[in-house]
Amino acid sequence: MLALISFRSVSLPRFRATSRLMLAMVVGFLTTTALAQQPAPDTLRPDTMAARVAACTACHGAQGRAGADGYYPRLAGKPQDYLYHQLLNFRDDRRQYRPMAHLLAGLPDDYLREIAAYFSEQHVAYPPPLRADATSSALEAGRALALQGDAARGLPACASCHGAALGGQLPAIPGLLGLPRDYIGAQIGSWKTGLRRAAAPDCMADIANKLTPTDISALAAWLSSQPVVEPYVPDAAGSLRLPAECGSQAQR
Repeated sequence: MLALISFRSVSLPRFRATSRLMLAMVVGFLTTTALAQQPAPDTLRPDTMAARVAACTACHGAQGRAGADGYYPRLAGKPQDYLYHQLLNFRDDRRQYRPMAHLLAGLPDDYLREIAAYFSEQHVAYPPPLRADATSSALEAGRALALQGDAARGLPACASCHGAALGGQLPAIPGLLGLPRDYIGAQIGSWKTGLRRAAAPDCMADIANKLTPTDISALAAWLSSQPVVEPYVPDAAGSLRLPAECGSQAQR
């Protein structure tokens, strides 16, 4: 790594300057090597919550704030029971996504409940929403479905279960804002096709089956374009009278 020097061709002052440069290089090299051999400050220690959730945050972002693309949703601040049920659903094949099923295979209920509790307690700022790439009529249709529903088709408003601010309701109904458009559309579509299921009676499957592709696109566009106004937290349990009996609320 160090160059050889012909002393006969180098004057004394130049030799001294070159020697100082070489010494600095050697010291720098040794210091860098020593630092490289030290453990990184963020090395995960076994049997800690940080180690448990490392596989989650690799896709869902630090503290579960959401992934970099539209398919890894925010986990931070969601109701604990909701997160717990989703972990159970992935593990027990009620919700289909092979990487999640692989990660959760064989994990006990209490272990999953602790992970759900960790993410429910994380509170990080929401990013500003992206501008909706949709027509004004499509956005209005999405707004109407979210806040008013469509009684003629037996469609309750999203707000009737997820709250007036669409922040969810304890113990197990999640908020709908701060989610990517692609994720919202994909999840409603998964309920519609049976790839995603919840405990019977499955309210979301019933609702999804009544939504047309145009409805789903409009809902996803409007919901994903709404800003999150803090404090954005789930409503208290029992604060809303649900329009239908839902198995996910009864399952504890």
